[in-house]
Amino acid sequence: MSLVVLDTDVASSLLRRRTPPATVRQLAGNNLAVTFVTVGELTKWTLVRRWRPRNLATMRDFLAELVVLPYDTHVAARWGELQAYAQLRGWPRPVNDSWIAACCLIRDLPLATFNIKDFVDFAEHEGLALLPG
Repeated sequence: MSLVVLDTDVASSLLRRRTPPATVRQLAGNNLAVTFVTVGELTKWTLVRRWRPRNLATMRDFLAELVVLPYDTHVAARWGELQAYAQLRGWPRPVNDSWIAACCLIRDLPLATFNIKDFVDFAEHEGLALLPG
């Protein structure tokens, strides 16, 4: 089994049980991970949408089944490189997408995302492996 990192959009679709069957098949048989960024984004999402305690428990249970990739100094340095190189290419990238890419690149892990366009720059210039959601 391989470890595959889920972008927040894919994690959200799995959490809400609205994932396209093709994506479910593609992810089957892999160990799934999210980054610390996705944990933060999902937490914000549940609070803004005023989730009830039962739904929050469902999210906690969902996240407990995943590997959570943490922040560390290697990830932070790679994030700085990604941000700098993208800016020098004239195409600054969003902060959270850069953190997610840095987590994947440091560990040489593929990213499953529905938002290929948000990560294509990292794939073309930095070698990020993308799995279309």
